[in-house]
Amino acid sequence: MNTAELHTLTGAYALHALPDPERQAFERHLEDCEACTQEVRELSATAARLGLAVAETPPRELRERVLREIATVRQEAPAHGGRERTGGGGRTGRWYAYALAACVAAAAAFGGVAVWQNQVAQDARQEADLAQRQNEQLAQVLSAPDAKTTSAELTGGAHGTVVVSRSQNRAVFLASGMDRPPSGKVYQIWFNDEGTMRSAGLMDPKASDDAVLLNGPVDRASGMGITLEPAGGSAEPTSEPVALMDFPTA
Repeated sequence: MNTAELHTLTGAYALHALPDPERQAFERHLEDCEACTQEVRELSATAARLGLAVAETPPRELRERVLREIATVRQEAPAHGGRERTGGGGRTGRWYAYALAACVAAAAAFGGVAVWQNQVAQDARQEADLAQRQNEQLAQVLSAPDAKTTSAELTGGAHGTVVVSRSQNRAVFLASGMDRPPSGKVYQIWFNDEGTMRSAGLMDPKASDDAVLLNGPVDRASGMGITLEPAGGSAEPTSEPVALMDFPTA
């Protein structure tokens, strides 16, 4: 296939409708064509959203009825002599009806699985992209020429270190040995803006060691605090701080 023809296959590829030879040729084309790669990504996302919008779970009784009838209805031999068997109300007609019902149920089930798998893969890619961006920003703060560090012992024998880069206007908190929060609770970090606490994000409730890029600019904040909050965080602190740390001075 020539390049012009390959450009027309984005929709079919996104819907997994290409035979193997064309799919393989198109995938080789994708390695060098950013426009087609982007179009496939957008079409796949659109197809997933459309599928989710119309997807329905087949009723449980349909599956049970189909399986019950398949076990009791014998498939008849194909007609001979050019004579076709028609549906009607006979045994063959019943078999066709149940076979069709089985196909519909299977298509609905497998269609739902495909849409679900597509959505899961898309969510995983988005989470991976977000994690990569956060890691890049965290590395920029830690490697900044003006990065300043201060450390302190926290409650329960834990250890905390905060790194601030004024040129990046960001801060990173590194925790070690922190007790995991109780069920339904989470550690929330706050900027200390001259006595006013501003939310700077949540810590991973499953990790006793964590590196957190504080959410938002440092601006005039002179330090940070950590409180124990309900899962999902709070608009303002609702408990006594489990840690208070001053930011390093310039």
